[in-house]
Amino acid sequence: MEYKFNEIEKKWQNYWEENHTFFTDVWDFSKPKFYALDMFPYPSGQGLHVGHPEGYTATDIMSRMKRMQGYNVLHPMGWDAFGLPAEQYAIKTGNHPAGFTASNIDTFKKQLKMLGLSFDWDKEISTCDPDYYKWTQWIFKQLYQDGLAKLVEMPVNWCEELGCVLSNDEVINGKSERGGFPVVRKNMKQWVLDIPQYADILLDGLDDIDWPESTKEIQRNWIGRSEGAEVKFVVADQEDLNFTVFTTRPDTLFGATYCVLAPELDLVDRITTLEQKSAVDAYKKTTASKSDLERTELNKDKTGVFTGGYAINPVNGKKIPIWISDYVLASYGTGCIMAVPAHDQRDYEFASKFGIEIIPVLEGGDISKEAFSGDGPHIHSDFLNGLHKEDAISKMVDWLEEHQIGTKKVNYKLREWIFARQRYWGEPIPIVYVDDEMKSLADSDLPLVLPKLEDYAPSKEGNSPLDKATNWVNTLIDGKPAKRETSTMPGSAGSSWYFLRYIDPKNQNELANKKLLEYWLPVDLYVGGPEHAVGHLLYSRFWNQYLYNKGIVPVKEPFAKLRHQGMILGTNGEKMSKSKGNVINPDDMVNQYGADSLRVYEMFMGPIESAKPWDPNGIDGSKKFLDRVWRLYTESGKIKQEMNSNLEKIYHYTVKKVTNDYETMNFNTAISQMMIFMNHANKENILPLSYAEGFLKLLNPVAPHITEELWNILGHTNSISYEKWPEYDEDKTLADEITLPIQFNGKLKATIQIIPDEDESLVKKKVHDIIDSKLEDKMIVKEIYIKNKIYNIVVK
Repeated sequence: MEYKFNEIEKKWQNYWEENHTFFTDVWDFSKPKFYALDMFPYPSGQGLHVGHPEGYTATDIMSRMKRMQGYNVLHPMGWDAFGLPAEQYAIKTGNHPAGFTASNIDTFKKQLKMLGLSFDWDKEISTCDPDYYKWTQWIFKQLYQDGLAKLVEMPVNWCEELGCVLSNDEVINGKSERGGFPVVRKNMKQWVLDIPQYADILLDGLDDIDWPESTKEIQRNWIGRSEGAEVKFVVADQEDLNFTVFTTRPDTLFGATYCVLAPELDLVDRITTLEQKSAVDAYKKTTASKSDLERTELNKDKTGVFTGGYAINPVNGKKIPIWISDYVLASYGTGCIMAVPAHDQRDYEFASKFGIEIIPVLEGGDISKEAFSGDGPHIHSDFLNGLHKEDAISKMVDWLEEHQIGTKKVNYKLREWIFARQRYWGEPIPIVYVDDEMKSLADSDLPLVLPKLEDYAPSKEGNSPLDKATNWVNTLIDGKPAKRETSTMPGSAGSSWYFLRYIDPKNQNELANKKLLEYWLPVDLYVGGPEHAVGHLLYSRFWNQYLYNKGIVPVKEPFAKLRHQGMILGTNGEKMSKSKGNVINPDDMVNQYGADSLRVYEMFMGPIESAKPWDPNGIDGSKKFLDRVWRLYTESGKIKQEMNSNLEKIYHYTVKKVTNDYETMNFNTAISQMMIFMNHANKENILPLSYAEGFLKLLNPVAPHITEELWNILGHTNSISYEKWPEYDEDKTLADEITLPIQFNGKLKATIQIIPDEDESLVKKKVHDIIDSKLEDKMIVKEIYIKNKIYNIVVK
């Protein structure tokens, strides 16, 4: 029998759909639950690329195994459908974003089904569906009523080409993340969410979740909690003018020899002298074209302009010059800093460049060469002399408070979340203006449905396209004329709570039923890209924490376990892109090799979290492995009721290892072990039926179509999907694994675990999975494997 994968895969995809095989009864509380979630995709016009199946297959493996282990599994999928990309494409092509998005969703859904992913499509959601965004608007309304959603005048990232404001995480190197258009800073009235109110809660919560430490650290740095003091500086010869600086090192005040203000502060114009005005104005204009990231880049050349004004150092009464520089941001702290060049490298470089005095106040280092940032006894510091850092900080804070010059303060880098876009394709903000007063809409008026517009091109002046929908904008509230808010929410709004709606997607009366939320939360496994660390992953934690505080959700943290899939690169190791001509289309791979082969290959490429280059020979190897499985079950005649003691240990060991590897998401080593079992089984004359059935169950999560068909061929009329997961007898597993040392030029570099007499090609793959990242710029000359003893790599 030939393995006709195209026919077999289509057959079982139809079976699963017709029988609702993966429908989840969310009300069945009799079993333990497992909630597996993928970061839902934006349905772009390009459809899926080969990177998508990697993360989706990982959660699918876990979901399929957990069903067999007796769990009630929720594994849903939906669409992050609002946002800039759809609108930009629609403007370019003359299509409406609603129709374009619906068409793309159909394409994506067809592709996902083609991959054999066991999603419960009855739970499907889309963020642009009014039944969904009714509750996005409802959450915004709660935030507004609790004072966390505010309309403020503030400096924002303005992109003229896109015609809208962007949040900090949407600006990369001074350009928009979408399209790469220039972004400038300008003052505008803007809706913001006061996420800094939750800074400490968000920091503390990171200690309670199983996330990659690198992602936690990114969030900690983005939140940027620091303890110090706020200190008041008076402007010399203008006693009515003063400003406050935040510093983590108030003990170094005696070494403050200049101050720097953010160029965009109003105070700058008031202290700038006539002689310096033209230079200051020119510098302010240049700064407005830079992103926050560009401005604060540590390695960039230091620039700045003297205002002509001076401040009084409050601890010694000295006049010190006031400068402006782009590395000081109005949005961080007070927008003003004191500079201690002897003990801060950036201040040191700035002072050295512009000839500003450098006074050491800590003993140690050589300030003729660089700033001294270590600890040491204080010098040139009056009442702090001789004290070390902690005691000196404490004494200085006491002195500042006693003299009413300063106070102890905790500061955060985390800024308010800019929560409005002057664009069409997004959730309307449920706010109206009546007699110049802002009011939120009544719950009965939700959803506030996005009106249909023919002309939805953005305005370069900052007006929203919705301003053109005059019949929609002008309304009546309690019989009074009113105008609707015309900004829309950002794309990240709908994605900040979608994991809650999957649990109860058709509920018209509440966000989700409380009993269901109590049973299903938190998400047990969340898989998606690391690029969302300070966007979606932070915003969704914020919304969940807020809803927890309101008593609406039962858990503080939404995602108990998070894992990131690594990028799949082109054959040359570069990122796939159309311009490089190295994009691999999953449809082509499925048509040529089958969905199961693609799934096996992507999981066998290496650790799930690692970046991996595409190898055309690799997927061919996965197809050949499945062909061998097919032939063993359909042609060999080896599957019999009788037992075979020769396979006993390798079978039980395989069940143990595959189970453990799936649980820890080491899918590549699980597949390796299944290949080893197949090699052993092919050498024998008898494959016991119980082992043959157990092996199909182990392989099913990775290769669901072929295993369904072979299960059927073995005489079963039901789907394999809910069969009991195989068990192993510890006493019947193989002897202990061997720890194999890996050497570079005779020096130990790493170790791996292998089983005795493991196939050399599989050993080599295990070795390269672990050592390729350690090669750096070295070249492999030769590889020597002494079976079961040592693996030596000669490099130069």
